[in-house]
Amino acid sequence: MPLGNNAFADVTRPKNAAPRERRLNGHERDRLQAACAQCRNPFVRYLVELAVETAMRRGELLNARWTHVSFETRTMRIPVTKNGHARTIPLSSGALATLRTLSDGRAPGDERILPITQDAAKMAWKRLAKRAGLKDLRFHDLRHEAISRFFERGLSVPEVALISGHRDPRMLFRYTHPRAEDIAAKL
Repeated sequence: MPLGNNAFADVTRPKNAAPRERRLNGHERDRLQAACAQCRNPFVRYLVELAVETAMRRGELLNARWTHVSFETRTMRIPVTKNGHARTIPLSSGALATLRTLSDGRAPGDERILPITQDAAKMAWKRLAKRAGLKDLRFHDLRHEAISRFFERGLSVPEVALISGHRDPRMLFRYTHPRAEDIAAKL
């Protein structure tokens, strides 16, 4: 190549993919719950319930231990997160009820809240979404659903950021997808 020619002059950067805005509608939530009831692995149902109630990532849920939960303070400590910053999240009544159910049936000596592997959870989710007829729903979309619901309940940006672990409000807003019809009802 002769000097002065830039080999990268004609290379363009790939465009960023459009952010996902996938949420569950009422019928899809019902179908998802019905499909969970048909799962052979009972922990899949609880994994889905906790994801929607806490906005935790799949890995955070699968790594959660009983020592991280405080029923007295209604909180769960997440010592290992994607961004490397531990956080303590408040637990909704629904999350507490799910955790109490799991606590009552737990095997002695097992410290994991959801004793399933990452691979088992991934495969179970694929089967679950197919059984529910939800073609484009990813497990991570449940995090979007949960965060959007927190805002719909009236929580503030700092409160939702505490739960989700987002340190930058711009990233938090990428996860927030209010429904126009819900806002119209407020007006």
